[in-house]
Amino acid sequence: MGFLKYIRAQWDRSAAVLAAVIGLVSLLLGWIGTSGTEHLAKQMPYIVSGGMAGIFFLGVGAVLWISADLRDEWRELRSLGAQLREEKLELRLAVDGVQAATYDRPVPSHAGAGS
Repeated sequence: MGFLKYIRAQWDRSAAVLAAVIGLVSLLLGWIGTSGTEHLAKQMPYIVSGGMAGIFFLGVGAVLWISADLRDEWRELRSLGAQLREEKLELRLAVDGVQAATYDRPVPSHAGAGS
């Protein structure tokens, strides 16, 4: 499977990984910015921009990943439901066939046995 085809098929997982990478890079850049200064007033812009953006993008990545897992679970449940409906139909046809065969047989008459 080609890389672009995989990204198109798994767009939500690809977006989750991208958001997580952006979040980690943002946190890293924020940490680098705060580690270079000693004054709290100069650290605040790095904490606000890098830290908040990093946490936001990590959260978006987690939500997208969970959404992809849920979509896979729903797809699996849908296929199991289709299989059950198929088997129920086959069973119903088999039962109808047995009932039709029993109704088509002549009923023996016991009236002549006692007379």
